[in-house]
Amino acid sequence: MRPSCSRSNRNNGFPRPTRSSTRSAPFPPDPQCEAVRSIRRRPVPTTPADTDNTSVSKNSPPTSRLSRRELIAGTLGAVAAAPLAAQQQAVETTRRPGRGPNELDQRSPFVTPRRDPSPTSSRTPLQDLQGTITPADLHFERHHGGVPEIDPDRYELLVHGMVDRPTVFTLADLKRFPAVSRICFLECSGNLRRGSAETLPQMVCGLTSQTEWTGVMLSTVLNEVGAHRGATWFLAEGQDAAVMTRSVPIDKAYDDAMIVYAQNGDALMPGNGYPARLLLPGWEGNASVKWLRRIELSDRSFMTREETSRYSEPVGEEGQIRQFSFVMDARSIITEPAYPTTLEPGWHEIRGLAWSGRGLITRVEVSVDGGANWDGAELQAPVLPKAHARFRHPWHWEGGTAEIMSRATDETGYVQPSWEALRTARGPRTRYHQNPVTSWTVGDDGRVLFGVERLRS
Repeated sequence: MRPSCSRSNRNNGFPRPTRSSTRSAPFPPDPQCEAVRSIRRRPVPTTPADTDNTSVSKNSPPTSRLSRRELIAGTLGAVAAAPLAAQQQAVETTRRPGRGPNELDQRSPFVTPRRDPSPTSSRTPLQDLQGTITPADLHFERHHGGVPEIDPDRYELLVHGMVDRPTVFTLADLKRFPAVSRICFLECSGNLRRGSAETLPQMVCGLTSQTEWTGVMLSTVLNEVGAHRGATWFLAEGQDAAVMTRSVPIDKAYDDAMIVYAQNGDALMPGNGYPARLLLPGWEGNASVKWLRRIELSDRSFMTREETSRYSEPVGEEGQIRQFSFVMDARSIITEPAYPTTLEPGWHEIRGLAWSGRGLITRVEVSVDGGANWDGAELQAPVLPKAHARFRHPWHWEGGTAEIMSRATDETGYVQPSWEALRTARGPRTRYHQNPVTSWTVGDDGRVLFGVERLRS
């Protein structure tokens, strides 16, 4: 939305401009607002209205008073000249009725956010979204054997193992339990792509999204089947071609784990586990097994392929293996300004997202000088545990080079590390749970590029 021309909305929380100078105006001048102001500033002479002005020079002001109709016509003409040429060809919307309602609404043809697909994943366009909730059709998707088509009327979930009553649940059975809704993020543990300088936020860490999930608490289901006290782990198995399986500590089941069947008020999207999936808030996405068909309780982990050869990694210099690294640590990313933006000197708002699998984000700091100095950013309420939080910070760019960065702190005191600190702690072969501070560089010409050099080692 463009800044309003009205005086009351001009500052938007930024420093108020002084009367003696317009240099500190909060935003670069808006062309439409300036067009209107130029009409209002036109000199109105005192020559009588009946004076013949037919020979007035094109470069001199008119010598007659503007009528109200002429003023309005001139204003509308100036405003209409500002939009793109393509918009000038459009038929004025007030002259003909618009379309009527339909069964399924669609985005405006002028709004075209898209995920970035690859053979095994699709990344959320973080730079195109507002707020903290990701539209269901833009939620990131990661699979290991394609997206199956499952008939909900034939769907079944088996819960067995160390239980009193092994039970098969249908989707209707799951929906008969007390329904719970929760807003939380999901993130792939491999959510970092270093790429090149010409990289969108979507490509840097677009394998995270946020949804309001609806389903049944897993603890409710386990109480229904009579889980044994000696059970310490459970196996979650998917109904995809990869038969995705993960071992999960039973404590998570009794904490906040859910079996969900809806997102953002509607059924799950097929790529996100329709008709039902496991949800482990704050933990790496692969453990929230999609297309859930089996849960088995045991007194030991199952050591499946996905947690031995895939989602484990060497750390340090002595060949140690890091396993069961479930929790996603605190992280943030600036989504605006970012590539391919080109800045004009003046006030800008640095915006982004921060999140932590350990709980609440308590602080986000922003630096515009490559980390030499940090200022606290404002967090947009409400800030929820294990959820994306929006942050913003006003910045006056006066030209010249700059490097903008953000770092997040969560309620445990964990601070998002630099790339160097992360590599020192984990070793050079780390692949998962990479949550380093990232940056965007601003050139003398205002062009914004991804700070890929900070991630080279």
